[in-house]
Amino acid sequence: MDIHAVRQQLKTRTLYDLPLRVTFYARVSSESDEQLNSLGNQITYYEDLIRRNTNWTYVEGYIDEGLSAATTKKRENFHRMVEDGESGLFDLILTKEITRFARNTLDSIQYTRRLLDAGVGVFFQNDNINTMDEDSELRLTIMSGIAQDELRKLSSRVKFGHQQAIKKKVVLGNSRIFGYLKDGGRLIIDEEEASMVRELFELYATGDYSMKQIETLFWERGYRNHNGKRIAHTTMSGMIANPKYKGYYVGNKVQVVDLFSKKQKFLPPEEWVMFKDETGEIVPAIVSEELWDQANKVLRKRSEDVKSRQGICNHANLLTGKLFCTCCGTAYYRRESKDKEGNKNSKWVCSGKIKNGADACASFAIYEEELKPLLFELFEETRETAQALIEEYIEMYKELTDEGDTAGKIAELQQSIDLAEKKKSKLLGFNAAGQLSDWDFLSMNKACAQEIEEAQRQIYELEQQQLAKDDLKKHIDTIRRVLNQAQRDAVNGIINKEFVDKYIDKIFATPEEDGSMRLQIKIFTGETTDKYLSNLRSRTGHTFKKMIEAYENGLQ
Repeated sequence: MDIHAVRQQLKTRTLYDLPLRVTFYARVSSESDEQLNSLGNQITYYEDLIRRNTNWTYVEGYIDEGLSAATTKKRENFHRMVEDGESGLFDLILTKEITRFARNTLDSIQYTRRLLDAGVGVFFQNDNINTMDEDSELRLTIMSGIAQDELRKLSSRVKFGHQQAIKKKVVLGNSRIFGYLKDGGRLIIDEEEASMVRELFELYATGDYSMKQIETLFWERGYRNHNGKRIAHTTMSGMIANPKYKGYYVGNKVQVVDLFSKKQKFLPPEEWVMFKDETGEIVPAIVSEELWDQANKVLRKRSEDVKSRQGICNHANLLTGKLFCTCCGTAYYRRESKDKEGNKNSKWVCSGKIKNGADACASFAIYEEELKPLLFELFEETRETAQALIEEYIEMYKELTDEGDTAGKIAELQQSIDLAEKKKSKLLGFNAAGQLSDWDFLSMNKACAQEIEEAQRQIYELEQQQLAKDDLKKHIDTIRRVLNQAQRDAVNGIINKEFVDKYIDKIFATPEEDGSMRLQIKIFTGETTDKYLSNLRSRTGHTFKKMIEAYENGLQ
């Protein structure tokens, strides 16, 4: 439709007099019976209105149910309508008001402009705005701005209601909290579930169990979530961090940061609304504050370990943070495993393979018991190297020490600086008294400044030398201590968590085409040694041959 031609006709005729193909858009913001009844009324009204006008041709309308007007996202029929309009299926859209179309000014302007570019007008009936009128965009901007402000006020009213609920000591939010039942806005302890909650805190606070281990343990003991399924370790992490379990009211944990996208941000604990329920009438405690604090101390420590990826872990997983897959760059995760005799033999699997499936990575599983002999063998091979490194560092330390009394030299240089500063002061006095010409003052003052600058440079170099000597001594002491401790830990070939933490920096696992696994083991001194595990191909769901064949087929 030619919008310019229509605008010329509208100067002498009304919209109802023009021969147009007309459709409508209807929407309700909830699925309540009252709202759905309103939607039915809208549909009936627009069908009758369009069909009664002999100048108009009826086109099937577009309807969205139970969706907010704050944004046009997820409104499938709205977007289908815009696409159909751009395809030329109709000339005019009737809709009740701007708030039925979009409360977001940007959306309102954006989509009406797109439709106008395609020769399609929009008539907001209650607002009496026809986008085919020349002044429609100005009026639309004003009206949409008003609608947008209404949405902001609505959000403010919701926040005010939240504040009032806190004053009335009503617990807002999730009603399905493990260990509690909700009654009249207050929490009461569900003793059947509370025993599981207490056990979770007690086990985790010891630091001897990971969340994954507790998840498996609770499943074996018959604990289930509210849907009868396994209680996920991520759910248990959230329980550990929830102050309600120690008897604290908690609110304002989430904030809406974008009114229209409804995007939310989890606020840091210092911004939560939180207070202790001293009476126990609103949020009764299931665990003591001491137990809650201890469990959260472990949780924070492990979270920091994961973020830093430095491999320091405060529970007894031998290779946590040490073993990495070179195929996809992710860490290996520990999985419980048992041999034929029922003895535990922990298996380590690439986390990328766990998350993305067997075909996502060519890596193999590695058993701790087959890795320990390699680590002991590595220790025996590198022990002499570490000892030699210590001797080398000791020689470097002696060279630095033999260069004389650093502290004495620094003191002498500082005295020369003080003397030069006094000279400058006297020169200034002579110049002010007329006993020294300006030219002589400037020349002699410059010489003093250069003397001071040179002495300061020498002091800096001596101080850096002293720091290097001190750092080297500390480094030597650290290497000697680590090596001695590793020797004690590795007595009789025993490789434990303490040994790995002190002696092993990182292990990079690379699967080879012959089915073996190359392990690049970097020790604490920085030296890297290659070790191999053989006959591992059967541990993966595919082989390198299959991968190569698939790649070659893809090129054909």
